[in-house]
Amino acid sequence: MAHQINLASHSFSGQSLSSEWPLLVESPSFWPCYSCCKNFWIPTTGTFGTDCLGVIGHIPLWISVLVVLLRYGLGPVWRFRPQWLRRLGSEEAEAASALGRAGDEEVAASARQRPWTAWTVSVLLLTILAAACGVAGALIWPRHRLQYMVPVIPNIISSLVLVMERPRVIPGAVFVIQAALIVAELAVAVSAPIATGSGWEGVVGWTGAIGLPLASLAIMVNMPMRDPLLDTTGIAKPFEKPTASARSPEDVITLWQWMTISWVAPLIAIGYKRQLHDEDVWFLAYEFQHSRLHRLFRDIPGTVLARLFQAAGLDLLLTTGLGVLETSIQLAEPILLKQLLKALSSETPDTRTALVYAGITLFLRLVMAQSGIFNLGYCRRGYEKTRGAMITMVYEKTLRRKAFTFPNTQTVPGTIEAAAPEEQEIPPSGGTSTATTLTDDESSSDTDGLLGQSKKPRERGSWLPDWVWQAVQMVKSLNVKVGPAADSPASTGKILNIMRNDVYEVSQRFWEFQYIFTKPMNLVLSVVLIWNILGPASLSGIIVLLVGMGINAFFMRLLLRIERVRRTVTDSKLQRISQFVESIRHLRWYDWQDSWLAQIMESRRAELTKRIMSNIISDLIKTVNSMTAYMVPVAGFMAYTLISNRPMTVDIAFPALELFTTLQNALRELPDLITVLLNARVAMQRIEKFMLEPEKEISLDDNRDAEQDLARPPGPLEIEIRDASFSWPASTKKVLRHVSMVCRPGLTVVCGKVGIGKTALLSAILGELDLLHGETIVPREMIGYCAQTPWLESMSIRENILFSSIYDKARFESVIDACCLRADFETFRSKDLTLIGENGVGLSGGQRARVSLARAIYSNSRILLLDDPIAALDHHTATSIMKNLFGDKRSSLTEGRLVIFVTHRVDIVKQYAYQVLEVTTGGRVTSFDREIVEPDGLEANLAAAAEQVEGEEEDTKPAEKFIEEEHRAHGGVLISVYWEYVKAAGLVWWVGLISAYVFFRAAKVGYFWFLKEWGEQYGSSPAAARSVSTYVLGFGGVVQDDLDATASQLAFGFSPRTLHGPAANASKSWTDLGSYLPPPDENVRPWLFWFFVVSLAQVVALSLADAALIVIVYRAGKTLFEQVVRRVSNATFRFYDVTPVGRLMNRMTSDMGTVDGAIAGQLVGVAWYVLGWITSVIVIASTTPVFLMLSVIMTTLFVVIFFRFLPTSQSLRRLETVSLSPLMSNFGTLVEGLTTVRAYHAEPHFQARIVATTDKFQKMDHMYWAMQMWLQFRFDLLSALTSFTLTVTAVLAGLSGGSVGFVLAAASNFVICTHMLCRRYGDMQMQFVSVERIIELLHLEQEPVGTVKPPAAWPGYGDAIVFDHVTLRYAPHLDPVLDDVSIKIPGGSNVAVTGRTGSGKSTLALSLLGTLHPDANTGGAIHIGAINLADVDKHVLRRNITFVAQDPVLFPGTLRDNLDPLGEHEEADRASVLDRVLHGHSFTLDSPVDSGGHNLSQGQRQLIGLGRAILRRSPVIIMDEATASIDAQTADEIQRLLREELRYSTVITIAHKAEAVRDADFEVVLEKGKVLRAGPRKVTSSAS
Repeated sequence: MAHQINLASHSFSGQSLSSEWPLLVESPSFWPCYSCCKNFWIPTTGTFGTDCLGVIGHIPLWISVLVVLLRYGLGPVWRFRPQWLRRLGSEEAEAASALGRAGDEEVAASARQRPWTAWTVSVLLLTILAAACGVAGALIWPRHRLQYMVPVIPNIISSLVLVMERPRVIPGAVFVIQAALIVAELAVAVSAPIATGSGWEGVVGWTGAIGLPLASLAIMVNMPMRDPLLDTTGIAKPFEKPTASARSPEDVITLWQWMTISWVAPLIAIGYKRQLHDEDVWFLAYEFQHSRLHRLFRDIPGTVLARLFQAAGLDLLLTTGLGVLETSIQLAEPILLKQLLKALSSETPDTRTALVYAGITLFLRLVMAQSGIFNLGYCRRGYEKTRGAMITMVYEKTLRRKAFTFPNTQTVPGTIEAAAPEEQEIPPSGGTSTATTLTDDESSSDTDGLLGQSKKPRERGSWLPDWVWQAVQMVKSLNVKVGPAADSPASTGKILNIMRNDVYEVSQRFWEFQYIFTKPMNLVLSVVLIWNILGPASLSGIIVLLVGMGINAFFMRLLLRIERVRRTVTDSKLQRISQFVESIRHLRWYDWQDSWLAQIMESRRAELTKRIMSNIISDLIKTVNSMTAYMVPVAGFMAYTLISNRPMTVDIAFPALELFTTLQNALRELPDLITVLLNARVAMQRIEKFMLEPEKEISLDDNRDAEQDLARPPGPLEIEIRDASFSWPASTKKVLRHVSMVCRPGLTVVCGKVGIGKTALLSAILGELDLLHGETIVPREMIGYCAQTPWLESMSIRENILFSSIYDKARFESVIDACCLRADFETFRSKDLTLIGENGVGLSGGQRARVSLARAIYSNSRILLLDDPIAALDHHTATSIMKNLFGDKRSSLTEGRLVIFVTHRVDIVKQYAYQVLEVTTGGRVTSFDREIVEPDGLEANLAAAAEQVEGEEEDTKPAEKFIEEEHRAHGGVLISVYWEYVKAAGLVWWVGLISAYVFFRAAKVGYFWFLKEWGEQYGSSPAAARSVSTYVLGFGGVVQDDLDATASQLAFGFSPRTLHGPAANASKSWTDLGSYLPPPDENVRPWLFWFFVVSLAQVVALSLADAALIVIVYRAGKTLFEQVVRRVSNATFRFYDVTPVGRLMNRMTSDMGTVDGAIAGQLVGVAWYVLGWITSVIVIASTTPVFLMLSVIMTTLFVVIFFRFLPTSQSLRRLETVSLSPLMSNFGTLVEGLTTVRAYHAEPHFQARIVATTDKFQKMDHMYWAMQMWLQFRFDLLSALTSFTLTVTAVLAGLSGGSVGFVLAAASNFVICTHMLCRRYGDMQMQFVSVERIIELLHLEQEPVGTVKPPAAWPGYGDAIVFDHVTLRYAPHLDPVLDDVSIKIPGGSNVAVTGRTGSGKSTLALSLLGTLHPDANTGGAIHIGAINLADVDKHVLRRNITFVAQDPVLFPGTLRDNLDPLGEHEEADRASVLDRVLHGHSFTLDSPVDSGGHNLSQGQRQLIGLGRAILRRSPVIIMDEATASIDAQTADEIQRLLREELRYSTVITIAHKAEAVRDADFEVVLEKGKVLRAGPRKVTSSAS
């Protein structure tokens, strides 16, 4: 009795006089007895121990003390925390600076000067009132003093904190204290409700302990999270109409708005009514803006991975903590379920205890729901910051890195080859993106040739069947180590792959970082809890687990090896697709697209093969996981029942099974986690390697730009090179040797033969080459650079000329006049504001050259490097430009500027130069005075002939806008899109997949039913007529009365429901397993056997489904990709004019990657959860009919919420995919014009552009995931309430413990399926946006192939070309370019086509290739011989006509591949043409050619294009400025060669250089789309 009195005197009092706790009210002490608290929680009754109530009441006190210690004790230290514990890019530092604070915390002195806010005063009054209520209650009712004193000290501490700090934002310390008070009081109230008192005592107790803290929390969650004194300009207010001009309201929302994600309501409202547009989406919040992120991330030292961890460290810490909390709650649920079932399975079911555990489960799920929102928010923040930082980092690296071309094949130091003398020619590791000669002596490296690849013959194993041989080779390929090509500098395709895939792979792991801890924790704790339930019997399951993990370890290593190879193959495929898209016009002009398609499909097959291998290994891993997961409970239950000889009751079976399910998920997810981590490791290595590539030497500040260059005082204007030798990056092959030269203000002319190194000299001045020895002195300032191949962007002509400079109207007008652009602008509706396409689509070659020249002249740079800008101009225009720029030495445009002018037309330029530099054989530079260089004479002799037509250039297609906006579908994805994907994979495989899932779902229901029956059959009487053999086999045929017969019937609706207890005279149903199997307490072996069979059936079903899914993914990816590339390759040429390369690349790479990925899994997931939902509803409704009404209500709520979410999320996902295209386009644009960008010091401008593009792309993704958070919170909340409602319904219905367990398992599946069905349907809609964009390409307008098959000898060498009243236009809505043209060109003639700009010369030439057809309503026609080109087979036409463009496209491979891509000619013929065309250039057919021919000069590329024409010897040959970049001597030799080789062909020449048309015997003169003259050419006497 003394002991009882002691317990009472030290217990948490506050009870009313009651027989339950008669001594608690006698306590005179305010301090509980901690040592008396022995049984903190009593599981069987669901209550706290009476000796521990006082201890629980003290928990808020200790939390208050701890919060104060942490805030004021560690607060000053926290300000000095490392970078990884700080939020990268947050407003904290700027806010502290603006408010004059030193850190995050505020001292009391500054707080006293701060005014009170209404929010703070309200919370302060509530805390004081709560403390007063507690003191008053303790004084008025002293017997309940401990109860009333619980909130006093925590509220006093809260009040002091508020008085000291006067917070303007939510006070975190006070919030934690008040939340702790509420939780503690609720715990006591639920566990010991009588302890709260009754009457006035209870009212005061509840008000002071729970009501007032709850009111305080309600006020605090509505306080701002950001200091209201900070500037809010440009930030959208919560619930205002969203606009792109305002920052996201995330910066000014309250805690409640953040917890519930209600701040996205305005966006949802708009998206629900109509399609969202870019202007409807808020700009990114402050800390997500990439200009700040990029700058801060760049300043963090260390490797990329270390910098990422420092940037996202705080987010990783928070997500890991929240993840551990959620995992702990998930693992607690089986324990709570065990106690709930145990309470219902006792002889006297304890409904109250069951409801207590149901309530605790609800509380934990609500906590987990809120934690999930916080977790997702922090995960998203870490993911977005790391991805954005890496995208801008890769882009900046591309701006800085050297331009590599070929794989590194340098000899390793220490080898014999490495000991070669200085002049030894060592094979280069890299070419460059600019031009110079590259011969076989310079490189023998293997390239990723895209043409002419030969397959290795099958030398051995010819006796094997083909499929066996292929399988053997597939396995062998896994052991092939990545060769030198893998160590080569990153190609354009690889950098695109890094930006698009590797960056995502790494940043996604930051999203999932918590899984590194939570998934192993799940595994370990699941095993521990299973041990707690099953005891040592669980060891058998653990052994099975370890065996499965050991098998998977082997498969993991194999998978990693496959993934490495697959990524390399994907790089190659991306490079090929990139080249294909960029070169599609040229490929179709030559009818080479089918050969390229074959090469692309070969790469695609290789990629899909590696992907299939990867998927097979992944599925083997999944199968082992499934087998392990299902065999672990089999082994555990076998040991528990056979070895331990203990009954498998329902309170053991169902919790153990739930834990086994958790273990199963952990086993399934752990290998996936390891796989993605290994993939991320590979991706991270690729990124790190790329970032370590050597950079171009830059001595200037990284943040410099043109304006800063102007602000700096100018130094001496002189370029000097002293005995310097240069090579292309990473190569020791010298392209320039012992160069010594000095250039001062004035014009310096650089000349030399084709491919001799003239462009290399300019590149050396720009710092693009490696300086091997010697010295280069170049002023560190912006240089106006005009590249040999004009580089223009997809923007207005004016913007291309300004190139981010300030618009000066007077200077601009002077420049366009000097560059003879005025007349061109007059032909455009929008003049200089006309928008042009990528690479100047819409402008002629001459116009592009002059716009590029105008950009250099307009710039404020003192140095101009002009690389043959007059090559594509006629004599008169070239002469006029030179006179305008250099005729007057006091011209404001060139006076005092240092100009280096590369040209072959020395005759025009040298009169204005003060010195001439000639690049000679061997890469040496010789300087001459201008008088020494004798004129060629050819230009002067033919000037009169050239001046017949002034301003000759190829035509343009005038329009205000050349690029169409990307189409964006509206609303949900159409059924037809799904059907197209389903058809692509094959209906048979889908039927097989669904059948496997139906089988699995049936087996799953049987699995739970079997456990329910097993657990409830203990104690049943044996059947009267069963043989021993029947027992052993597990079958029985006698129906008997049994305790659970009624439950069996109820579960499937065979008889009315009754409460648990014996069912007298009830007949057994066929679902009662006790009718077929012996009682398990007599013979458990049949139960174990059939449990094994049911488990194995699920494994088999899943394996079959996975196998079918592999085939579906393969067939769908293969079919759709092949259809898309074929449709794109046969689209109308207008499609290429209006579609940017980046947009097309985005669809053929990014969207196609989605199709290859989880897109099939999305469809399958929907089907999976539909089946699960149906079976769950049937099972539960048959057991508890009231559930039908509940299921309708709950499902309706799920659907309503989901369809409120879906339209907005679809719009955001579509906007995201559309905004990704400019990201790809900007990158491609940068790579093409990298030298120009760096010359103008425009890197900051382009970096700012990519930052803006990334902001636009990322804001769509950011808001999309905000929508996902909105949906998740509501779904999780509804799921928790649904599960609680179903549990309470089952408990109150009076079902047996086994039936309740079975119902709860089905109810859990119902909630999961309803929840996941909505989410998966939404995800499927989002993912199928990519399929939708792919399907759009399948409906491209196709070019008519032509129905007429001409004779084999067509066209004949003597066939005339007839234009009969031809009117041509590029699109129906555009004006005609050629109007009513009628010409007859004699067969075998040499035709010169001349005319002013826009006269239609190139249009006339391209019409002969069938790319344009005469207007149907005019009745015009074009004939070659007797064949109408509108009807002829286009493939035959283009194979028999050769078109040589001014800028021929070359492909990666060898010269053999480029001269004869289809391999149609003999090796001797190819070698002969190469020798005659490129004589003296040391080329062979095996000489490597880089992508686009960037390792060759422009002149060499043109010579290769002419070589193609000579090799083909077509009856009709069209040359469009084909010799513009060739020096006079070489051009003369080429003209002689053309006369010899093509003397029988009809040669149509469009040229501006007089020597190119001097042999013409027929002339066509065009003007404004009409024929001015057509007939035999009148040759001047001078020309003759």
